[in-house]
Amino acid sequence: MTNVANIGKSLHIKGELSGNEDLTIEGKVEGKITLTGYSVTIGQSGLVMAEIQAKSVVVGGQVRGDISADDTVQVAATGTVLGNVRAPRVVLADGAQFKGSIDMDSRSGSAVQAVGSAASKLAGSAAPSYNAPAVPVSAKTS
Repeated sequence: MTNVANIGKSLHIKGELSGNEDLTIEGKVEGKITLTGYSVTIGQSGLVMAEIQAKSVVVGGQVRGDISADDTVQVAATGTVLGNVRAPRVVLADGAQFKGSIDMDSRSGSAVQAVGSAASKLAGSAAPSYNAPAVPVSAKTS
């Protein structure tokens, strides 16, 4: 059974939060949250003004700051995110509010470069090429 820490509605925390257990936030947190390998859940009354790094993040309240997750980020219908999200899987429920960018590339930059260099090596070889057939453009018919 995993431990779950709770930050209640009346609590206001400023600073850096780190640990080895799941976390549920119903209060206010300002600063930085680092729970690598664990889940962070922001309840409907939760307000987080912080950078969040975790295995997975569920937003039911408000987050103002960047979110980075190893697995998934879910923004519920009651959730608001003002910041950038980086995770392999991102779910925005109908009614969720989001302003920022989403990066779902789970590969590192070096893997992308390796793919590019492999493609350039192929371009120099006698690799078969494919030309797409021309698609006729039809005029409006009545």
